[in-house]
Amino acid sequence: MSGQVMPCSPQEVGSLFLFEELSPEQIGRLCSEGRIERFEPGPVYTEGEPATCFYVMIEGTVVLSRRVGGDDVEVNRTSQRGVYSGSMQAYLGDRVQQRYVNSMRVTEPTRFFVLPADRFASFMREWFPMAVHLLEGLFFGAKSTQRAIGQRERLLALGSLSAGLTHELNNPAAAAVRATATLRERVGKMRHKLRVISAGSFSPEALANLIDIQERTAERVAKAPSLSPLEASDREDVLTDWLDDHEIPEGWQIAPTFVQAGLDTDWLDQVAAAVDEDILPSAIGWLNYTVETELLLDEIEDSTTRISHLVGAAKQYSQLDRAPYQVADVHELLDSTLLMLSGKIGSRIKVVKEYDREVPRIPAYPAELNQVWTNLIDNAVHAINGTGGEGTLTVRTALDNDRLLVEFRDTGPGIPKDVRGRIFDPFFTTKPVGEGTGLGLDISWRIVVNKHHGTLQVESEPGDTRFQVLLPLAAAESDTAPEEPA
Repeated sequence: MSGQVMPCSPQEVGSLFLFEELSPEQIGRLCSEGRIERFEPGPVYTEGEPATCFYVMIEGTVVLSRRVGGDDVEVNRTSQRGVYSGSMQAYLGDRVQQRYVNSMRVTEPTRFFVLPADRFASFMREWFPMAVHLLEGLFFGAKSTQRAIGQRERLLALGSLSAGLTHELNNPAAAAVRATATLRERVGKMRHKLRVISAGSFSPEALANLIDIQERTAERVAKAPSLSPLEASDREDVLTDWLDDHEIPEGWQIAPTFVQAGLDTDWLDQVAAAVDEDILPSAIGWLNYTVETELLLDEIEDSTTRISHLVGAAKQYSQLDRAPYQVADVHELLDSTLLMLSGKIGSRIKVVKEYDREVPRIPAYPAELNQVWTNLIDNAVHAINGTGGEGTLTVRTALDNDRLLVEFRDTGPGIPKDVRGRIFDPFFTTKPVGEGTGLGLDISWRIVVNKHHGTLQVESEPGDTRFQVLLPLAAAESDTAPEEPA
């Protein structure tokens, strides 16, 4: 937007604090290359447009704002004479995309000294060459440091996740190996017991009846009820008494297995009625091996299913073979991240999921949102560990008008008010030296705000800290069209 061009007064320009140390000759060149413009209330320039001018306010009131989601958020309002904005990094040239990083408007008739960006860059390089070199080094050095530490932080996070995943995979894998070895032994004993039974003088009808009982016993194992420790103990006592009464050797060892399989004395009475008395001990032993075999198969199935779920969670977390931008179920992303971080969360922290399953799928970059969840969960766990290691992490989803809310709440000590405004700044951290890079929340903020056009905010008091991510339900026009999942 252009304003009313007015005569440039070297005396007035030289009185601005930004130019007060310049020589009269330099002030004269500024006036000859620049101009005074008067703007009526309204916009001066808009965020994202090519940065063509450097503005220094002479008199009036300016308001700076940033676009966050679908809203313009005011970041500064001032009437201080000499404040400046616009193409402040023009001296970096084409090495940096020269666009306005915010929007500026005036609320009353306001006069600016306006200098074209190319002339501002030329004057900076000519008049302050050393300062330009220092500023360039500071700018690109900070960028390089931020990039290097960001990569290092991602590697550390990947290492931590890999260690946690390895630990989680090791438990079911070891259980499956152990159960397989025990199963091999039990099957061998079952074959031996079958040989003993078949060598006896039993009628084909008796053997057929025994095999039928074996089949029905295996079916009962699959339908075994879940018992409390007290209920299981009482049933074990009853079964032990029954086995002792029928002179079954080592009944106290067999009873727990039968209780776990859901067998009771009524079932054993049916077995006793179906076979001769002299074959009953062998029949009970054979059924015991049958039950143990079924239980071991269940254990192997549970272990391998657990491994499959972990691999699926890892695939979902990393978004392998997925489009970078797609319509995603935020609950799947949260669950995969929580599972990947379960080793780090530990058993002393209770995880509560308060999901609103009615919220719709959203267009997003799932792999990058998983990085946000990782950073926020990691911070919550660190906060809880700082208060003794016991607490609650609550993950909540809900609709907030036309946005999706994802909230991470922890029962840690809270964030002090004096640092709350700085937690999203690059390299700022409250963790001890060596434990935090200060980039986790900065990266999360840029992913949520810059890439997803959402909002990341925090509310905190002792025992109740909430990081809230608000994501739009619809894609912005500038985004790549998301792909519908197959």
